[in-house]
Amino acid sequence: MAAVIGRVTIQARLASVGGRPSGFEYLRLALAVAVVVWHSVVAAYGVGMDDAAWRSPAGPLARLILPLFFALSGFLVAGSLERSRTLITFLGLRVLRIYPALGVECLMSALLIGPTLTSLPLKVYFNDSRFRSYLLNVFGDVHFRLPGLFASNPFPDIVNAQLWTVPYELGCYALLAGLAVLGLVKHRWIGPLSIVVALAAFAIRKTFEAGGLTNGNHVFGPLLLISFVSGVTLYMYRDKVFSDFRLAATAGVLLYLSSLAAASPTLSGLSLFIPPLAAYCVVYLGLLDPPKLFFLAGADYSYGIFLYGFVVQQCVALLCPWTRQWYLNVLVALPVATAFAAISWRFVERPALNLRPRLNQIEATVLARLGRTTLARPV
Repeated sequence: MAAVIGRVTIQARLASVGGRPSGFEYLRLALAVAVVVWHSVVAAYGVGMDDAAWRSPAGPLARLILPLFFALSGFLVAGSLERSRTLITFLGLRVLRIYPALGVECLMSALLIGPTLTSLPLKVYFNDSRFRSYLLNVFGDVHFRLPGLFASNPFPDIVNAQLWTVPYELGCYALLAGLAVLGLVKHRWIGPLSIVVALAAFAIRKTFEAGGLTNGNHVFGPLLLISFVSGVTLYMYRDKVFSDFRLAATAGVLLYLSSLAAASPTLSGLSLFIPPLAAYCVVYLGLLDPPKLFFLAGADYSYGIFLYGFVVQQCVALLCPWTRQWYLNVLVALPVATAFAAISWRFVERPALNLRPRLNQIEATVLARLGRTTLARPV
């Protein structure tokens, strides 16, 4: 592999595959599936076994799933930013990508799954404040519970644990828009500077908190933001950074060791190396371009699997108690979640993305009313 890629820059590698390597699509799907597999532990056994799983040999790998996901997103979204004429287009595309599927998930859980599976009378269910609060998930105000739902599950009461990442995802887009206003591409050093500042602030804050830089086993939300910006920065320096197998292998080893150290009170500071290492590894793998299998042709099921997976797993644990082994939960829930993801892509996500021409019209209208043919580019 080293002989194939050699000293080729990331930019040259992107150009050689037409700017759309299939590796990123496989990675998105693999990471979404990995989230479902990992959540099968808590869905099947409850939070006690979840803590034990974090301490198992698989724990360091599980701790890397979301940083890799966010670093990958940062690299790809930075490209979207660069191609956007103004922030109207950039932020509009982010809204079209995130909110339609998120809104459907919230409504489906609250208006279909909840009333069907709740242990409470429907009048009590709909009058409960938790029902109204759950609908706020659409706006990034996260709530995990619906009245009378999943109370007897091994992981009781929680409808969709994965929603905790939504505020950080929205924060990433807001942060990138802010960096764009500061002139991120024209002054691309803003990217690495923001990483250093964020890591320093994170380290200082956690040093003065109980437990230091480690929370035992789980993933810190702020590290996801830094992973995202690391992916953005790697995109901005794509003409300077080489895509090299030896570098990727070294980064992979160091990434695993950093994740392994993250659970240790004495070595948890090494977790600060996770974001940049995750970014390089995920970009190197994403730049590979294996042939697309049929299920990747014109479709992206990763977001749907990521978003709907835990809800499906909780339903499976409730309706099929015999699946309360992690592998049985995966065998049943993953195909169902994939089916939901396919439906979501076909009837929600892709139609929303097809609204881009309308977004361009809105942008043109705004520019016309300002009496201008263009605004300062977001980059």
